[in-house]
Amino acid sequence: MSARDTVLGRIRAALADVPADEAPQDVPVARDYLSSHAGADPTGLFAARVADYRAEVVRTGPGDAKQAVADALQRRGVRSLVVPPGFPEEFLPDGPWQRLGDDPHLTVAELDAADGVLTTAAVGIAVTGTIVLDTGPGQGRRALTLLPDYHLCVVREEQIVGDVPEALAALDPARPLTFVSGPSATSDIELDRVEGVHGPRTLVVVIVGTEPTG
Repeated sequence: MSARDTVLGRIRAALADVPADEAPQDVPVARDYLSSHAGADPTGLFAARVADYRAEVVRTGPGDAKQAVADALQRRGVRSLVVPPGFPEEFLPDGPWQRLGDDPHLTVAELDAADGVLTTAAVGIAVTGTIVLDTGPGQGRRALTLLPDYHLCVVREEQIVGDVPEALAALDPARPLTFVSGPSATSDIELDRVEGVHGPRTLVVVIVGTEPTG
């Protein structure tokens, strides 16, 4: 008997007393655990946790968001910028950069040659400092945020939730989800941190608050 046969046999034995007409959704699952550990200021916690990952965080008001994006792009010296379809025009500044759309799709070489990508996100998670992209408007397909070495992401304050359970409840599990916690980095080899192996080495998150900044 192979290991596969052993595993499948044990699963069948464990399910032997389950009625044939019972479906997973018919069985209630207790959800009485604490859904968030974020505290009273999830936006402040999100900003702090994102910064802990060595990402740059900019907090701004709705009237200053476009300038905050422009300032970040200028600091980086961006000359070619990938902007996915559906990115909010109110956050998209004019500048010396060439705007690259993705309709039709840019090639891998074109994405690799771009100086950066500008996106929105579906959700921000305060406790983990994570942004989640679901390929919705302004986010684009997954390759757009993996190949360019610079990712600037605009997150509205109202998109920030406290913790992972809240995020999962807000997301559509049928969509392709990408969870981004800081710039791409790995310490797999002898615990030496290497950045940029699986995605951008530089992540900038602009948090757009609901109130004007003072």
